[in-house]
Amino acid sequence: MIDIDWNSVLHQLLYDAHNPLLFNNGFFVYFLVAFILLYYLFRKNYKHRAIVLTVFSLYFFYKASGTFVGIVILSAFFNYGISNLIFNAKKKSGKGFFLFWSVIVNLGVLFYFKYTNFFIEVVNNFSDLKFDPLHILLPIGISFFTFENLSYTIDVYRGEIAPEKGIVNYLLFLSFFPKLVMGPIVRAKDFIPQLKKEYFVSDSDFSRGFYLIVTGLIKKLIISDYISVNLVNYVFDGPHLHNGLECLVALYGYAIVIYCDFSGYSDVAIGISKWMGITIPTNFLSPYQSKSVSEFWRRWHISLSSWLRDYLYISMGGNRKGKFRTNLNLFLTMLIGGFWHGASWNFIIWGAMHGTGLMINKLWTALFGKIRILPKAITNFIFAIVTFHFVCFCWIFFKASSLDTALQFLHQIVYQFTFDGVYEYVDNYKYVIIMIVIGYLIHLIPDSFPEKVIERQKRLPLVYYIVVMMGFIALYSFFKSAEPVMPIYLQF
Repeated sequence: MIDIDWNSVLHQLLYDAHNPLLFNNGFFVYFLVAFILLYYLFRKNYKHRAIVLTVFSLYFFYKASGTFVGIVILSAFFNYGISNLIFNAKKKSGKGFFLFWSVIVNLGVLFYFKYTNFFIEVVNNFSDLKFDPLHILLPIGISFFTFENLSYTIDVYRGEIAPEKGIVNYLLFLSFFPKLVMGPIVRAKDFIPQLKKEYFVSDSDFSRGFYLIVTGLIKKLIISDYISVNLVNYVFDGPHLHNGLECLVALYGYAIVIYCDFSGYSDVAIGISKWMGITIPTNFLSPYQSKSVSEFWRRWHISLSSWLRDYLYISMGGNRKGKFRTNLNLFLTMLIGGFWHGASWNFIIWGAMHGTGLMINKLWTALFGKIRILPKAITNFIFAIVTFHFVCFCWIFFKASSLDTALQFLHQIVYQFTFDGVYEYVDNYKYVIIMIVIGYLIHLIPDSFPEKVIERQKRLPLVYYIVVMMGFIALYSFFKSAEPVMPIYLQF
């Protein structure tokens, strides 16, 4: 007879602050299997399906962040209610009044949790007042579901959608577990209608989901985590201990780390959603192949950049009020986008640099866009190299823990750059360097290649999928670090 330790089982089911539930958590396998079985059982009734998915999504968030799940629930009820008030208001002034309170409450909650201590620090530094910082924990995913709430109420205000009649569907839209923790940022008008359709997963959907899940896990758990643990983290923790060459290699390493980390997690979210018959938007399109800063933001964190464009840039006037206002709107949009990432001067600087880059990009295009001196292929290559290094330069401020650390990192590259000891360095870090190269080679794969793999893969038997998954597990067990590496965008 098997003796079951029920206390241990209960402990596994409860939230553990030291081991939050994420895609790279062992418990997620049991969670996903249980979910798929129940979801498939109720697949023919969309209302029952929605209830099952909502319960599992809320439980996922509970296992990831504990009692903060209450914020998601309260947020859903508030925005569900106020969207109906916006919709039913007879006058535009009434609609604007309720939208105003939607913006104030949603941003107020985000401000309290994410920015209170930052502004306390600013007040303390620039005045004689001395406030003690508050002990505030940041709820996982709050920046993402705040923007989703705002896009919903703004769309209702603009008349683009009618408010959802069922609270369960709206709660599910907000808490949908594949994207809740780190996005992509999904819009209700794209997501909720899919919940009411008949459940259907084609061979192509299953193949695409499998491809995205496996490749996403490889990017996140093998490439990104390995480079982070074995090079990037400790160089950025103490750049003054490393010469300029070592810092530069670490910077190139971080560029591929943040891409593989975030795009890998997004791919897993999109892949799991595909298996549920739900499509959520692509979030990355080989961003380091961009030939301008503008193109980079059409390829990087697409759900955020499109949100900022549609709900911030256009609301400020977009390009409708002259060149000066257009450039100012671009700069302010990126400045706010930087601040969205975190309560730090580094993120503000990072956003300001990208805003400046976008303005220079527009000016360059206006002055020299039609001039052709070199062959197009050579010109595109030069622009791609310049854009990539500008993005890497900005990553220094994004990654560094403080402004002093960022400046020290730059100092080492500019003033302490040397090739002395390069052979010993390459020999000691050859596997990390190889992994960095592999990451960039994967990134350079043409966008048409995955489509060919997905098309061929869908005709293969089930044993193929099992063998590939077992191969991934074996590969992961070889590269797995002693401690799990938390996703970078988990902090946002």
